Formats: sequence, structure tokens, C-alpha cells
Amino acid sequence: MSLDPQIAVVLQQFANMPQPDYSQLDPVQYRQFSDNLMSPMPGERLFEVRNLPLAGAEGELDARLYRPEDRNDLPLLVFFHGGGFVIGNLDTHDNLCRSLARLTGAVVVSVAYRLAPEHRFPAAPHDCYRATCDLVERARELGFDASRLALAGDSAGANLAIAVSRLAQIRKGPRIAWQCLFYPAIDARCDSASQHEFAEGYFLTREQMRWFWEQYLPRAEQFDDALASPLRAEDLAGLPPTTLLSAEYDPLRDEGEAFARRLEQAGVKVRLERCEGMIHGFVSMAAFVARAQAALESAAADLRHALN
Repeated sequence: MSLDPQIAVVLQQFANMPQPDYSQLDPVQYRQFSDNLMSPMPGERLFEVRNLPLAGAEGELDARLYRPEDRNDLPLLVFFHGGGFVIGNLDTHDNLCRSLARLTGAVVVSVAYRLAPEHRFPAAPHDCYRATCDLVERARELGFDASRLALAGDSAGANLAIAVSRLAQIRKGPRIAWQCLFYPAIDARCDSASQHEFAEGYFLTREQMRWFWEQYLPRAEQFDDALASPLRAEDLAGLPPTTLLSAEYDPLRDEGEAFARRLEQAGVKVRLERCEGMIHGFVSMAAFVARAQAALESAAADLRHALN
């Protein structure tokens, strides 16, 4: 279908912004600029929202807990924010996490993993896995039921959710009931048909995505590492049941949908939904894009069902 009218308005607001020269771009300055640009609006009120420290692979990480109601037996949803492994933080995804807590009825914990290029692959997936294990170990202290555990993430964060699922499988770690992937970035080669068809003009560009991968993966051979590019994994059997939302006008659309098909072929239960008229990042626009809100609610319903 054609571009959603509300999404078209969003794109128009970005149309006159100058594009950076990625060959000369300083990652730290770009992070500061981008994170300020994505500063959140006032979010939904929940019973409890508080910051807390979690164990990472090599030290303490920041995290934020969202409790939708006054109960200590709610399930746990661990969330990993997007931003190409380079940008994004707890604040840029605060509204989305508040919405997920309300819609799923789960305690949501958002993890601020270490970012590239200061901390390149595999720092982020190892941080996210260790933080997830720490949450499970501290379930009684923090007040949730970690035997009902799901993962979620958007874009690069969805990549990290898959990585945590893979590491839990390999290391016989926590049992994950479900993973919810919003437009995942999962193939560092950036050479699918949608990468070329929507290379520019639809918020996320192919050039930007290639630059993100170059900051994250220091060596060319890592582009095919299954922990970084899960689409390249030989075997996906045993991964958790999955909800995957792709966006029609997104460079990452085809790799996400190909991953969903690979999961199905491996015997994993999958619900793939291509969200028509949408662009990359649309679930973070749910407050002012009606179709994005509907898609977010459908994904949250899958999580709520899996966890209850």
C-alpha cells in the first residue's frame, strides 16, 4: 500500500534536515545529537518506574524498571533499545517501555548495554545476556516472576534479543518463553532488495545502516558471525517462539522477513506481520500514528498471551 499519511507527515519533518557525511562523522558527537533529537515526550504513568544497576559482562550497567501495577508476581520482559549499536539510551525508549509494560501486564526492564565504537562486538550481546541472567537471579529481590520471561527489542535491540536467546540456548541459561522483534537489524551485509529499494528517503538509510555496522564490527570476518548476523546462522532450531514486525518501507524489511522464514523452517513458532505503510522505527511513533499503535498492541497481545 502507499505510505501511511501520518507517517508521511513524520517524514516531511525530517526531509529538510541535512544528511551527515558518514565518512567524516564522529560517533560520540552523532550520539549526542541523535539522542537529543529522540528525547521522549511525557510518558504513561505506571505504578513504579525506577532506575537500577545490573551486572554486565565487564561491570555495572544502568537499567530502568517499569512495573504496571502493585504486584510482585508479574512476568518479566527484558527490553533492549535500538540505535544501530551506537546511539540510543534508556530515555530514548522510555515511552515504548512504558507502553509495553501497560499492554503486556509484565514488569519491563530496559537495559543500557555498552555502545560502539567505544565497546565493539561482542560487548553488547554479552552485556545483554549477563544482565538478563542477573535479573533472573534477583527476581525475588526485585519483585517479579522470572520463570515467565520474554525478550523484546527494536532494530539493533532486536538483534541483541536474538543474541541473548542464542546464548541462553548455548549456555543452558534462562528459559525464554517468547521473543518480540521490531524491525530487526540482523544482516551486516546490507544487500537485500529492500536495502536498495528504500536506501534513502524513508528515515533510516542504507548508508546510515552500513555506517552503524562498521562502528560495531571491527573486523570484516565478523560480518558473518552468527551472533552478530543471526540470518547467517546455520541452525536456528530451539530458539524461542517469536513475534516479528517488519515495516513495508524499511531497508531492513527483507532481512527480518527472511529471518522469520528461517525460524519457521527450523520448527520455531513465528508470527510475522508486515506493517503496511510503515517505516523503520514506527513503534516509537505509536502515540501519534494510529497504525503503529495498533501494531504495537498486536505484538503486546502475543507477549501477554505467552507470559500468562
